[in-house]
Amino acid sequence: MADPRHQKLAQVLIHYSLDVKPGDKILIASSELGAPLVREAYREAIRAGAYPATRVRLSGLREIALREGSEDQISHVSEMDRQEIEYYDAQLNILADANTKELSGVDPQRMVLAQKTRGPLMERFMERSAARELNWNLTLFPTQAHAQDAGMSLSDYEDFVFGAGLLDNDDPPAAWRGVHDEQQRIADFLSSHDEIHIVAPGTDLTYSVGGRKWINASGTRNFPDGEVFTGPIEDSASGTVRFSYPAVYAGNEVEDVRLRFEAGKVVEATAGRGQDFLLSMFDQDPGARFLGEVAFGLNYGIKQFTRNILFDEKIGGTMHMALGRSYPDTGGKNESSLHWDLISDLREGKAYADGELCYEGGRFII
Repeated sequence: MADPRHQKLAQVLIHYSLDVKPGDKILIASSELGAPLVREAYREAIRAGAYPATRVRLSGLREIALREGSEDQISHVSEMDRQEIEYYDAQLNILADANTKELSGVDPQRMVLAQKTRGPLMERFMERSAARELNWNLTLFPTQAHAQDAGMSLSDYEDFVFGAGLLDNDDPPAAWRGVHDEQQRIADFLSSHDEIHIVAPGTDLTYSVGGRKWINASGTRNFPDGEVFTGPIEDSASGTVRFSYPAVYAGNEVEDVRLRFEAGKVVEATAGRGQDFLLSMFDQDPGARFLGEVAFGLNYGIKQFTRNILFDEKIGGTMHMALGRSYPDTGGKNESSLHWDLISDLREGKAYADGELCYEGGRFII
Protein backbone atom coordinates (compact mmCIF):
# COMPACT_ATOMS: atom_id res chain seq x y z
CA MET A 1 0.00 0.00 0.00
CA ALA A 2 1.37 3.41 -0.98
CA ASP A 3 2.27 5.86 1.77
CA PRO A 4 -0.52 8.48 1.65
CA ARG A 5 2.13 11.19 2.11
CA HIS A 6 3.76 10.08 -1.15
CA GLN A 7 0.41 10.41 -2.88
CA LYS A 8 -0.19 13.83 -1.35
CA LEU A 9 3.29 15.06 -2.34
CA ALA A 10 2.82 13.79 -5.90
CA GLN A 11 -0.51 15.61 -6.16
CA VAL A 12 1.05 18.88 -5.01
CA LEU A 13 4.02 18.50 -7.37
CA ILE A 14 2.00 17.68 -10.47
CA HIS A 15 -1.00 19.95 -9.98
CA TYR A 16 0.45 22.92 -8.02
CA SER A 17 4.21 23.07 -8.56
CA LEU A 18 4.31 22.04 -12.22
CA ASP A 19 0.68 22.86 -13.10
CA VAL A 20 0.62 19.96 -15.56
CA LYS A 21 -2.00 20.27 -18.28
CA PRO A 22 -3.51 17.72 -20.68
CA GLY A 23 -1.07 17.03 -23.49
CA ASP A 24 2.03 18.15 -21.57
CA LYS A 25 5.14 16.04 -22.06
CA ILE A 26 6.76 15.53 -18.64
CA LEU A 27 9.98 13.79 -17.64
CA ILE A 28 10.18 12.34 -14.11
CA ALA A 29 13.76 11.51 -13.05
CA SER A 30 15.23 9.96 -9.92
CA SER A 31 17.45 7.17 -8.61
CA GLU A 32 16.05 3.72 -7.97
CA LEU A 33 15.43 4.70 -4.34
CA GLY A 34 12.94 7.36 -5.43
CA ALA A 35 10.68 4.78 -7.11
CA PRO A 36 7.73 5.18 -4.69
CA LEU A 37 7.43 8.91 -5.46
CA VAL A 38 8.19 8.40 -9.17
CA ARG A 39 5.30 5.94 -9.32
CA GLU A 40 2.83 8.30 -7.65
CA ALA A 41 3.95 11.30 -9.72
CA TYR A 42 3.57 9.21 -12.87
CA ARG A 43 0.07 8.23 -11.75
CA GLU A 44 -0.91 11.87 -11.17
CA ALA A 45 0.53 12.92 -14.54
CA ILE A 46 -1.55 10.25 -16.27
CA ARG A 47 -4.64 11.42 -14.41
CA ALA A 48 -3.86 14.98 -15.53
CA GLY A 49 -3.94 13.89 -19.18
CA ALA A 50 -0.18 14.37 -19.68
CA TYR A 51 2.38 12.17 -21.43
CA PRO A 52 4.86 11.17 -18.70
CA ALA A 53 8.22 9.48 -19.23
CA THR A 54 10.71 8.36 -16.60
CA ARG A 55 14.48 8.30 -16.27
CA VAL A 56 15.93 6.20 -13.47
CA ARG A 57 19.58 6.94 -12.66
CA LEU A 58 21.25 4.03 -10.89
CA SER A 59 23.31 5.01 -7.87
CA GLY A 60 27.07 5.02 -8.39
CA LEU A 61 27.18 5.48 -12.17
CA ARG A 62 28.36 9.09 -12.01
CA GLU A 63 31.20 8.11 -9.69
CA ILE A 64 32.33 5.40 -12.15
CA ALA A 65 32.33 7.87 -15.05
CA LEU A 66 34.30 10.53 -13.16
CA ARG A 67 36.83 8.14 -11.63
CA GLU A 68 37.46 5.82 -14.57
CA GLY A 69 36.42 7.73 -17.68
CA SER A 70 38.87 9.38 -20.07
CA GLU A 71 38.71 13.14 -20.53
CA ASP A 72 36.87 12.56 -23.80
CA GLN A 73 34.30 10.40 -22.02
CA ILE A 74 33.84 12.88 -19.18
CA SER A 75 33.35 15.74 -21.64
CA HIS A 76 30.92 13.81 -23.87
CA VAL A 77 27.32 15.05 -23.98
CA SER A 78 24.81 12.63 -25.45
CA GLU A 79 22.32 13.71 -28.06
CA MET A 80 19.58 12.39 -25.78
CA ASP A 81 20.54 14.93 -23.11
CA ARG A 82 20.34 17.75 -25.66
CA GLN A 83 16.96 16.57 -26.96
CA GLU A 84 15.48 16.22 -23.47
CA ILE A 85 15.94 19.92 -22.80
CA GLU A 86 14.13 20.85 -26.02
CA TYR A 87 11.43 18.16 -26.00
CA TYR A 88 9.72 18.24 -22.61
CA ASP A 89 7.22 20.79 -21.34
CA ALA A 90 7.93 19.88 -17.71
CA GLN A 91 10.66 18.10 -15.76
CA LEU A 92 10.47 16.74 -12.22
CA ASN A 93 13.82 15.82 -10.66
CA ILE A 94 13.59 13.81 -7.44
CA LEU A 95 16.70 13.63 -5.25
CA ALA A 96 16.95 10.19 -3.58
CA ASP A 97 20.60 9.44 -2.86
CA ALA A 98 22.00 6.17 -1.56
CA ASN A 99 25.30 7.88 -0.68
CA THR A 100 25.54 11.65 -0.65
CA LYS A 101 29.34 11.43 -0.34
CA GLU A 102 29.99 9.25 -3.39
CA LEU A 103 31.84 12.04 -5.23
CA SER A 104 33.83 13.32 -2.24
CA GLY A 105 36.97 11.41 -3.30
CA VAL A 106 36.83 12.38 -6.99
CA ASP A 107 39.54 14.67 -8.35
CA PRO A 108 37.98 18.18 -8.32
CA GLN A 109 39.50 18.95 -11.72
CA ARG A 110 37.57 16.06 -13.27
CA MET A 111 34.41 17.44 -11.72
CA VAL A 112 35.21 20.86 -13.15
CA LEU A 113 35.65 19.33 -16.62
CA ALA A 114 32.24 17.64 -16.37
CA GLN A 115 30.60 20.89 -15.21
CA LYS A 116 32.13 22.93 -18.02
CA THR A 117 30.97 20.39 -20.57
CA ARG A 118 27.38 20.62 -19.38
CA GLY A 119 27.46 24.40 -19.10
CA PRO A 120 25.76 25.02 -22.48
CA LEU A 121 23.03 22.51 -21.58
CA MET A 122 22.35 24.32 -18.31
CA GLU A 123 22.32 27.65 -20.13
CA ARG A 124 19.72 26.38 -22.60
CA PHE A 125 17.70 24.85 -19.75
CA MET A 126 17.60 28.21 -17.98
CA GLU A 127 16.70 30.03 -21.22
CA ARG A 128 13.65 27.80 -21.75
CA SER A 129 12.71 28.18 -18.09
CA ALA A 130 12.98 31.99 -18.22
CA ALA A 131 10.85 32.02 -21.37
CA ARG A 132 8.21 29.90 -19.58
CA GLU A 133 8.63 27.20 -22.20
CA LEU A 134 9.73 24.65 -19.60
CA ASN A 135 8.32 24.10 -16.12
CA TRP A 136 10.64 22.28 -13.74
CA ASN A 137 10.78 21.29 -10.13
CA LEU A 138 13.42 19.82 -7.83
CA THR A 139 12.27 17.86 -4.80
CA LEU A 140 13.52 15.12 -2.47
CA PHE A 141 12.42 11.64 -1.48
CA PRO A 142 13.69 10.73 2.02
CA THR A 143 16.41 8.08 2.13
CA GLN A 144 18.71 6.73 4.83
CA ALA A 145 21.63 8.73 3.38
CA HIS A 146 19.79 12.05 3.57
CA ALA A 147 18.54 11.21 7.07
CA GLN A 148 22.08 10.42 8.24
CA ASP A 149 23.37 13.73 6.85
CA ALA A 150 20.69 15.49 8.86
CA GLY A 151 21.49 13.51 12.03
CA MET A 152 18.01 11.98 12.15
CA SER A 153 16.36 8.59 12.02
CA LEU A 154 14.59 7.90 8.73
CA SER A 155 11.14 8.21 10.30
CA ASP A 156 12.03 11.55 11.91
CA TYR A 157 13.53 12.77 8.65
CA GLU A 158 10.39 11.80 6.74
CA ASP A 159 8.35 13.86 9.19
CA PHE A 160 10.79 16.76 8.71
CA VAL A 161 10.64 16.59 4.88
CA PHE A 162 6.88 16.33 4.61
CA GLY A 163 6.38 18.96 7.31
CA ALA A 164 8.66 21.42 5.49
CA GLY A 165 6.45 20.92 2.44
CA LEU A 166 3.33 21.86 4.46
CA LEU A 167 1.86 18.45 3.63
CA ASP A 168 0.34 18.24 7.10
CA ASN A 169 -2.12 20.95 6.01
CA ASP A 170 -5.55 19.88 4.82
CA ASP A 171 -4.98 21.85 1.61
CA PRO A 172 -1.21 22.18 0.89
CA PRO A 173 -1.65 24.23 -2.33
CA ALA A 174 -3.76 26.76 -0.40
CA ALA A 175 -1.05 26.91 2.28
CA TRP A 176 1.61 27.56 -0.37
CA ARG A 177 -0.52 30.26 -1.97
CA GLY A 178 -0.52 31.95 1.44
CA VAL A 179 3.28 31.68 1.54
CA HIS A 180 3.38 33.21 -1.94
CA ASP A 181 1.30 36.21 -0.89
CA GLU A 182 3.49 37.01 2.13
CA GLN A 183 6.74 36.55 0.19
CA GLN A 184 5.46 38.70 -2.67
CA ARG A 185 5.12 41.60 -0.25
CA ILE A 186 8.83 41.21 0.61
CA ALA A 187 9.86 40.79 -3.03
CA ASP A 188 7.94 43.93 -3.99
CA PHE A 189 9.66 45.91 -1.23
CA LEU A 190 13.14 44.75 -2.27
CA SER A 191 12.37 45.41 -5.93
CA SER A 192 11.76 49.07 -5.12
CA HIS A 193 15.28 49.50 -3.70
CA ASP A 194 18.84 49.35 -5.03
CA GLU A 195 21.59 48.96 -2.42
CA ILE A 196 21.35 46.11 0.08
CA HIS A 197 23.68 46.25 3.09
CA ILE A 198 24.10 43.15 5.27
CA VAL A 199 25.71 43.39 8.72
CA ALA A 200 26.20 40.26 10.87
CA PRO A 201 29.01 38.56 12.81
CA GLY A 202 31.92 38.36 10.35
CA THR A 203 29.87 40.08 7.62
CA ASP A 204 29.72 43.63 6.33
CA LEU A 205 28.66 43.45 2.70
CA THR A 206 26.85 45.66 0.21
CA TYR A 207 25.52 44.85 -3.26
CA SER A 208 23.20 46.51 -5.76
CA VAL A 209 20.01 45.07 -7.24
CA GLY A 210 18.50 48.09 -9.02
CA GLY A 211 16.63 46.98 -12.13
CA ARG A 212 16.86 43.29 -11.24
CA LYS A 213 13.81 41.13 -10.51
CA TRP A 214 13.28 39.53 -7.10
CA ILE A 215 11.75 36.08 -7.57
CA ASN A 216 9.14 34.80 -5.14
CA ALA A 217 10.01 31.11 -4.65
CA SER A 218 6.88 29.49 -3.28
CA GLY A 219 6.98 25.86 -4.38
CA THR A 220 6.99 25.98 -8.16
CA ARG A 221 10.72 25.44 -8.83
CA ASN A 222 11.80 23.77 -5.57
CA PHE A 223 9.68 21.77 -3.20
CA PRO A 224 9.72 22.51 -0.35
CA ASP A 225 10.45 26.17 -0.90
CA GLY A 226 10.44 29.49 0.90
CA GLU A 227 12.80 32.24 -0.27
CA VAL A 228 13.08 35.42 -2.32
CA PHE A 229 16.10 35.81 -4.59
CA THR A 230 17.60 37.84 -7.41
CA GLY A 231 20.79 38.27 -9.40
CA PRO A 232 22.83 41.25 -8.14
CA ILE A 233 24.56 43.77 -10.37
CA GLU A 234 27.66 41.83 -11.32
CA ASP A 235 30.33 44.35 -10.29
CA SER A 236 28.56 45.69 -7.19
CA ALA A 237 29.42 43.36 -4.29
CA SER A 238 31.84 44.98 -1.86
CA GLY A 239 33.01 43.97 1.59
CA THR A 240 33.26 40.76 3.57
CA VAL A 241 30.96 37.85 4.32
CA ARG A 242 31.27 34.84 6.60
CA PHE A 243 29.13 31.80 5.84
CA SER A 244 28.29 30.33 9.22
CA TYR A 245 26.99 27.00 7.91
CA PRO A 246 29.18 24.38 6.19
CA ALA A 247 29.16 24.74 2.39
CA VAL A 248 28.37 21.40 0.74
CA TYR A 249 29.01 20.75 -2.96
CA ALA A 250 29.05 17.37 -4.75
CA GLY A 251 29.63 15.54 -1.47
CA ASN A 252 32.49 17.83 -0.41
CA GLU A 253 32.08 19.87 2.78
CA VAL A 254 33.87 23.18 3.35
CA GLU A 255 33.66 24.90 6.73
CA ASP A 256 33.86 28.50 7.92
CA VAL A 257 34.06 30.09 4.45
CA ARG A 258 35.06 33.77 4.49
CA LEU A 259 35.08 35.88 1.32
CA ARG A 260 36.13 39.43 0.51
CA PHE A 261 34.66 41.15 -2.54
CA GLU A 262 35.94 44.09 -4.54
CA ALA A 263 34.02 45.40 -7.57
CA GLY A 264 31.86 42.26 -7.46
CA LYS A 265 34.74 39.77 -7.51
CA VAL A 266 35.99 37.44 -4.79
CA VAL A 267 39.55 38.66 -4.22
CA GLU A 268 40.18 36.70 -1.02
CA ALA A 269 38.73 33.35 0.02
CA THR A 270 39.56 31.28 3.10
CA ALA A 271 38.03 28.26 4.80
CA GLY A 272 38.60 26.58 8.13
CA ARG A 273 38.46 23.22 6.33
CA GLY A 274 38.44 22.36 2.62
CA GLN A 275 40.14 25.47 1.27
CA ASP A 276 41.83 23.65 -1.63
CA PHE A 277 38.45 22.41 -2.85
CA LEU A 278 36.94 25.89 -2.38
CA LEU A 279 39.63 27.52 -4.53
CA SER A 280 39.43 24.81 -7.20
CA MET A 281 35.73 25.58 -7.64
CA PHE A 282 36.28 29.36 -7.71
CA ASP A 283 39.11 29.08 -10.24
CA GLN A 284 37.28 26.98 -12.82
CA ASP A 285 36.22 29.98 -14.94
CA PRO A 286 36.11 33.80 -14.64
CA GLY A 287 32.44 33.91 -13.62
CA ALA A 288 32.91 31.57 -10.65
CA ARG A 289 34.25 34.40 -8.48
CA PHE A 290 31.20 36.63 -9.02
CA LEU A 291 27.78 36.39 -7.40
CA GLY A 292 24.99 34.91 -9.51
CA GLU A 293 22.34 34.96 -6.80
CA VAL A 294 21.51 36.66 -3.50
CA ALA A 295 18.58 35.49 -1.39
CA PHE A 296 16.80 35.42 1.95
CA GLY A 297 15.51 32.15 3.46
CA LEU A 298 11.93 32.48 4.70
CA ASN A 299 10.71 28.98 5.56
CA TYR A 300 10.47 29.12 9.35
CA GLY A 301 9.27 25.51 9.42
CA ILE A 302 12.84 24.50 8.51
CA LYS A 303 14.67 25.04 11.77
CA GLN A 304 17.84 22.99 11.44
CA PHE A 305 20.78 22.47 9.10
CA THR A 306 20.58 19.14 7.24
CA ARG A 307 23.49 19.29 4.75
CA ASN A 308 21.03 19.41 1.87
CA ILE A 309 20.83 22.74 0.06
CA LEU A 310 17.24 22.15 -1.05
CA PHE A 311 16.22 22.66 2.59
CA ASP A 312 19.11 24.57 4.13
CA GLU A 313 18.97 27.59 1.83
CA LYS A 314 15.35 28.14 2.89
CA ILE A 315 15.97 28.12 6.67
CA GLY A 316 14.01 31.03 8.11
CA GLY A 317 16.41 33.67 9.41
CA THR A 318 19.23 33.03 6.91
CA MET A 319 20.57 34.47 3.70
CA HIS A 320 22.39 32.63 0.96
CA MET A 321 24.54 33.69 -1.96
CA ALA A 322 25.49 31.65 -4.99
CA LEU A 323 28.87 32.02 -6.63
CA GLY A 324 28.64 31.53 -10.38
CA ARG A 325 25.81 31.33 -12.86
CA SER A 326 22.84 33.70 -12.62
CA TYR A 327 19.24 32.80 -13.30
CA PRO A 328 18.23 34.71 -16.46
CA ASP A 329 14.72 35.44 -15.19
CA THR A 330 16.22 37.67 -12.46
CA GLY A 331 17.98 39.80 -15.05
CA GLY A 332 21.34 38.44 -13.85
CA LYS A 333 24.05 38.21 -16.49
CA ASN A 334 26.87 36.29 -14.81
CA GLU A 335 27.97 33.18 -16.71
CA SER A 336 29.79 30.23 -15.17
CA SER A 337 29.74 26.45 -14.99
CA LEU A 338 29.42 26.86 -11.22
CA HIS A 339 26.35 27.65 -9.15
CA TRP A 340 27.22 27.07 -5.49
CA ASP A 341 24.90 28.28 -2.74
CA LEU A 342 26.52 29.26 0.58
CA ILE A 343 24.44 30.05 3.67
CA SER A 344 24.80 32.49 6.56
CA ASP A 345 22.74 32.81 9.72
CA LEU A 346 21.19 36.29 10.01
CA ARG A 347 19.39 35.87 13.32
CA GLU A 348 22.05 38.07 14.87
CA GLY A 349 22.24 40.31 11.82
CA LYS A 350 20.58 43.25 10.15
CA ALA A 351 19.83 44.24 6.57
CA TYR A 352 19.33 47.72 5.15
CA ALA A 353 17.71 48.66 1.84
CA ASP A 354 19.00 52.01 0.61
CA GLY A 355 19.91 52.79 4.21
CA GLU A 356 16.53 51.80 5.68
CA LEU A 357 16.58 49.04 8.31
CA CYS A 358 14.31 46.35 6.87
CA TYR A 359 15.49 43.10 8.46
CA GLU A 360 16.45 42.31 12.05
CA GLY A 361 16.58 39.23 14.27
CA GLY A 362 16.05 36.87 11.37
CA ARG A 363 12.90 38.50 9.95
CA PHE A 364 11.82 41.33 7.68
CA ILE A 365 10.32 44.17 9.73
CA ILE A 366 8.71 46.09 6.87
